[in-house]
Amino acid sequence: MVTLVTLFAAYMLSQFYRSFLAIVAPNLTQELGLGPAELGALSGVWFGTFAFAQFPIGWALDSFGPRRTLAGAMLAAVAGAFLFAEAEGFVTMLVSMALIGIGCAPVLMASMFVFGRAYPPERFAILSSMILGIGALGVLAAATPLAYAVEAFGWRASLASMGGVTAGATAAVYLLIKDPPLVLRAAHQEASAWRDLVSIMALKPLWPLIPLTFVAYAVVAAERSLWIGPYLLEVHRLDPIARGNGILAMSIAMSAGAILYGPAERLMRSPKLTVLIGSFVTGVTFTALGAAPGLSTASAIVLLSIIGSFGITYGILMTHARAFFPEHLLGRGITFMNFVFIAGAGIVQAVSGLFMRAAGASGTVPADAFGDLHLAFGLMLLAATAVYVTAPARPLR
Repeated sequence: MVTLVTLFAAYMLSQFYRSFLAIVAPNLTQELGLGPAELGALSGVWFGTFAFAQFPIGWALDSFGPRRTLAGAMLAAVAGAFLFAEAEGFVTMLVSMALIGIGCAPVLMASMFVFGRAYPPERFAILSSMILGIGALGVLAAATPLAYAVEAFGWRASLASMGGVTAGATAAVYLLIKDPPLVLRAAHQEASAWRDLVSIMALKPLWPLIPLTFVAYAVVAAERSLWIGPYLLEVHRLDPIARGNGILAMSIAMSAGAILYGPAERLMRSPKLTVLIGSFVTGVTFTALGAAPGLSTASAIVLLSIIGSFGITYGILMTHARAFFPEHLLGRGITFMNFVFIAGAGIVQAVSGLFMRAAGASGTVPADAFGDLHLAFGLMLLAATAVYVTAPARPLR
């Protein structure tokens, strides 16, 4: 239980760091002159470094276990948070976000590694949904509470305080987590990271999962982590606290949805069907948000909350993929899938930043620019869902 609580707390911090830019983005624009492309790059580099860190993390989890892997990486997040709080320019902020991304990279995978090794397979989905739901409290903290903190103390002091909290969490990880037993390879299996990666990519049942893995989390993360704040400011003209409340509504929906996906999967007895329903609803809702740029503020927040509640299919999609991995490749397998999830998020956020900058340069009004962005998110998700329909529901025995 202590291990689970510690992992949940660490994941709350990871969720905070991938979400806080939506609140402080207007401050960075006003104080440092950062535009949409720079903001997209800041969020994108977090997800980019997070994604590419998955490969050494998979090797480290299989070789050393989650305690040392996670505690060592989280030191980078501590350094990055303090550096961000002191940054005076875009380049320094890029470096700080890269460090934070590296530091957060092992948190969820270390947790799923523990779930996969220390608990029965049938509990993987419910535990994955629990950590996503409880961890989403970090997303809640990066909404109205952070907005109040920024208003009262400034964004620099707020981020420095989070650096101190992260340092304490790092110490707790090292002191309190218990590693599950490691699975030794058979004598004929060569310990080659490249060979393992090729083996994972050669699993044909995974192929129809890849497009949805790349897109599903990416569009929801781009909205919550970056664009919801500017959207509520530029289109709906909300003040900082009202924006925080709107972001909080979506965040609460994400937390509730992530928690409920576990019981929903158990009820339907099919990870694939669960993911299909959630992805379809999310794609249609994004499309509706984009097709009606003149929506009232209340209607927009309702649609954003629906996206949040149905869009966090991550844990169930990972459960579906996990069924195809051999035990000795569990760490590398789940980190490979996480790489696809996070790489998609990084690329989508960086490209969306360029898209919004181009829209602004062409004179497109904010309501139409965000409408086009949301429509693109919805169509991407629906297309990937159509490919996912062809995926096998379970391994052939």
